[in-house]
Amino acid sequence: MTVNFSLLALDQILNNAVTIPHMSGGQFAIPLVIRMATGGGRHVAAQHSRSLEGWYAHIPGLRVLTPATVEDARFMLKGALADPNPVIIFEHVMLYNMEGDFPSDMKEVDIACAKVRRAGRDVSLITYGDSLFKALQAADALSSEGIDAEVIDLRTLRPLDTKTFLESVARTRRCVIIDEGWRSGSISAEIGMRIAEEALFELDAPLRRVCARETPIPYAAHLEDACLPQTETIITTARELVKPS
Repeated sequence: MTVNFSLLALDQILNNAVTIPHMSGGQFAIPLVIRMATGGGRHVAAQHSRSLEGWYAHIPGLRVLTPATVEDARFMLKGALADPNPVIIFEHVMLYNMEGDFPSDMKEVDIACAKVRRAGRDVSLITYGDSLFKALQAADALSSEGIDAEVIDLRTLRPLDTKTFLESVARTRRCVIIDEGWRSGSISAEIGMRIAEEALFELDAPLRRVCARETPIPYAAHLEDACLPQTETIITTARELVKPS
């Protein structure tokens, strides 16, 4: 079920499902929904711990969803099933045991928009999936130091809701992007570049990223923890932007 095995189906997904609607001039729709488990944290070594959603977000014609909350996990699937074109839902493995409540009258969620999960004024923490909860923990810890962090849950990596995170950066004037994918060629690089292109002069400090180390994910628990983004690293990075030494 992990995203790693999807590589065996890349031809069918990228060269067929994605291209047929375009190449047929819209005469054929491919209402395909694929759910994949992504991410590390379970100590199951490199072949079962990758975060490849950034790869898929590179492909026009795909919608890429990354639910983090129970309501998004439930209702993003509904929205994906209604989409006439291919949708991939990346579900972080560490969230499968999450429990939560949502309003009984809730019928749907917007699969096209990011969401402000915590309002703030000093720094924007932009992320998705399991890293959302690390960012929220970091924001709580930073608040005790007088740093008010805003947390943005991207929710959808393609198409990116650029408007929401640009508005957040305009409010806070500082930004940390948290991405469990590798730094090189990552979705965090795309987000950072969009901010640089469209909101550079809104910034009071350089853009910063917290990503996985540039190595296959280790098996040993302490090495895996050191490889993946952690709450403490997010706190340190945000603090350095707001209170430079």
